[in-house]
Amino acid sequence: MEKVLGTSYVVANVTKLHGGAQKVVYKIDCTNGFSCVLYVWDITMNYFQEEIANHNVNAQSFGSDLFEVNNQYLIEHAIRTPLLYDLNKERNRYTFDYGLVEYVAGQSAEEYFNHPDPRVQEKVFQQLGEMITGMHANVREVYGKPDHSESNTGQCHHIQFENAKLQLSYATEYVDVIRTNQSKLLDKLYELESKVEPRSRYGFIHGELGPNHVLVTDRLEPCLIDIEGAEFYDIEHEHSFLEFRFGDFYRYLKCDNLDKNRKLFYQFHHHLSLISAGLKLVHRGYPDQQTARDITEYHTKAALRFIEG
Repeated sequence: MEKVLGTSYVVANVTKLHGGAQKVVYKIDCTNGFSCVLYVWDITMNYFQEEIANHNVNAQSFGSDLFEVNNQYLIEHAIRTPLLYDLNKERNRYTFDYGLVEYVAGQSAEEYFNHPDPRVQEKVFQQLGEMITGMHANVREVYGKPDHSESNTGQCHHIQFENAKLQLSYATEYVDVIRTNQSKLLDKLYELESKVEPRSRYGFIHGELGPNHVLVTDRLEPCLIDIEGAEFYDIEHEHSFLEFRFGDFYRYLKCDNLDKNRKLFYQFHHHLSLISAGLKLVHRGYPDQQTARDITEYHTKAALRFIEG
């Protein structure tokens, strides 16, 4: 703290913040009243380190390099996200990268779902909708990270197609009703994927934009966090996720100009992927076991609705 900010920034208190599955987060309070946040990208503390080692899709949302490039891109394009004060990637003292970032006072967007004043709710989610629309309006003809400009072969949804098959296979081992319906679920996945037409225009998305990844400041301004997975991609991937994460409040965030077949495919992919993600969090000792189980249960029911009737 003293090296980065100066000798007047003396640490008074350090509090570990819970909830992260891919990095460790601490709030640091100083004796002079200043607060900031410490991010630690320690692979040994990552609940998806096995998938990262195997270059699964989780590898696309872990690491200080991804945070750095996305932080810079978002700020350059006036999309609110915590400022990066310092990033240490030397690893001469520790085996992991770590960074100091701005502490944004406020609550997650989820806290506003039950806010007593509908005018406050409308302001928060309307502004978030405008932010998302503006972010998605940044487009290019190549999908991937902002610092990656080489042409990718194939279509980006094929990455999620392969991942969905992998995650379905994992869930089949542990969930009876998924095992019983595995072939039907796999057939539905192939059916939905076959309806997706090729494309070569991609918007900039967050990648996992749930209400827990939006901080709302005291001025009711939305701020995006956990940005490592952000990239140029199909915006339907984002909207299919936003729709079930924000529920009724998705009406403030929705876009009418979407490829319906693509969105439906991504929706089904999210459900299959999150069944498995919840299971892995349970199996790997995630602190909030009930939330992990709830994730698996919710998405199991959602996936099965695709094959009913």
